Amino acid sequence: MDWVKPQNLVTRMEHHQIGLYLIAILTGGAIGLLAPGSAGALEHSINPILGLLLYATFLGIPFASIGKAAKDLRFMGTVMALNFVIVPVVVFGLTRFIAGDQALLLGVLLVLLTPCIDYVIVFTGLAGGSSDRLLAAAPVLMLLQMLLLPLYLLLFVGPEVVSAIDPTPFIEALVVLIIIPLGAAALTQALARTHSAGRTMMTIMQALMVPLMMGTLAVVVGSQITGVGKELGSLLAVVPLYAAFLVVMVPLGMLAAKSARLDAPATLAVIFSGATRNSLVVLPLALALPEPLSLAALVVVSQTLVELIGMILYVRYLPVLIRNENPQQPA
Repeated sequence: MDWVKPQNLVTRMEHHQIGLYLIAILTGGAIGLLAPGSAGALEHSINPILGLLLYATFLGIPFASIGKAAKDLRFMGTVMALNFVIVPVVVFGLTRFIAGDQALLLGVLLVLLTPCIDYVIVFTGLAGGSSDRLLAAAPVLMLLQMLLLPLYLLLFVGPEVVSAIDPTPFIEALVVLIIIPLGAAALTQALARTHSAGRTMMTIMQALMVPLMMGTLAVVVGSQITGVGKELGSLLAVVPLYAAFLVVMVPLGMLAAKSARLDAPATLAVIFSGATRNSLVVLPLALALPEPLSLAALVVVSQTLVELIGMILYVRYLPVLIRNENPQQPA
């Protein structure tokens, strides 16, 4: 039948991707709850499948446009100001509700103060935003958060907590999740210009975008759902904060983009960058904390679960909102 042909199947998956992502989240949760022994294997598979997802994502971005995107100072300035000036103020206000619990506070600060550098590019592209400009911004976002996170933590929780954090996982995540997939994608694109094998690889990986995103969602949820369930009582305190953050960052991102006179695709990219956090990258940081602060890791994972649902809603509704705000521009 026509719908099972590869090209038609890919088109159908792309058309129904939101529902497929919800199914992936539910499936991952069911596996994690019904087979808790699988959590370790699922956790070890997060970085490999996320790396493949990012490789496929980077393949779809023309590298020739990155230089131009990097020179877009209005966009770069807006993204940096939103993430490193406005977001910390929002996070400080939200965390006053849990300031008395150091583990909860540290977990929320770790994840909300660090802008996403990986799958935000995927979600931005799905929504029709400027994923190439976010790709150009990713190295700067990563460098600045590595430099500024200790300063924010010094201000918000004090020096004794900062000294317990090992920065090594940040560097490892940068290499594994950004540099290696980015380099592999650049080489594949170069190969595709002269060899059919490169073009075939690009076709295959781009057809796998939706399945890879589904796999990423499933393994993240499946690997952590049991731990979240055990500490549900404590973690419920942070869920409203994460939901509030996702809601607040929409008008703040729109305002920042409007002030910079950005177009609709760039506005979408700014909002996604401001709202999407670096949970998969800071999770190793949280897991390396001493025992009294061990709950922080599950606090980070809780943000991932809330954010994944939020991103699905963002992809579905933000383009409509931005299009209504900018009727003269396609979103």
